Amino acid sequence: MRILLIEDDPRTAELVRAGLEPEGHVVSVAPDGRPGLLRAAGESWDILIVDRMLPGLDGLGLVRTLRSAGVTTPALFLTALGGVDDRVDGLRAGGDDYLVKPFAVAELSARIAALARRGALKPEDAVLRVADLELDRLSREVTRAGQTIPLKPREYAVLEYLMRHAGQVVTRTMLLEDVWDFHFDPQTSVVESHISRLRAKIDRGFGRELVQTIRGAGYRLGDAA
Repeated sequence: MRILLIEDDPRTAELVRAGLEPEGHVVSVAPDGRPGLLRAAGESWDILIVDRMLPGLDGLGLVRTLRSAGVTTPALFLTALGGVDDRVDGLRAGGDDYLVKPFAVAELSARIAALARRGALKPEDAVLRVADLELDRLSREVTRAGQTIPLKPREYAVLEYLMRHAGQVVTRTMLLEDVWDFHFDPQTSVVESHISRLRAKIDRGFGRELVQTIRGAGYRLGDAA
């Protein structure tokens, strides 16, 4: 899932990213309330994780603004304010869950999964399909022609992104920004190597190639047959 973490503490942000990304989630970080609001409202996310006490715009105001604008992306408050009144304020502001610092990443992961099961993902969005390739975003299981395909977390994230943009050209820059959260070119072949491994796993032995290279442009996932 694509998760936006709006958190100004670099240590907490790194803890969350390091804990969730190995599970196949893509975590982007906004360190300030106002840029976080713009990203939360202007991009597509599955889950928002929002600190209560943020510079620029506090978490309660951020979520209230999103709800007033019709943004329904599930939001989990992550905060040191653990009183009953604090939790009630968070839920009344439009939050869907509330986790008090310090926290265990395993509990955060479980709460994210629970939000997904409760409807963070619409049923029609939970399973992505391209030809005979299927990706279940809740169980994170990938199959082709009924055969289970084991993927490493980053391979899964790349495939999910390609499937969400099936039939469209996806550039290397798009993958670096949205899967790796790199807003610069690391001057490595990290994208190319992951695409190569994906091809070996989801195309080899199935007769039809779904991962296509669009020369000079990027990649496209689709049935070329």
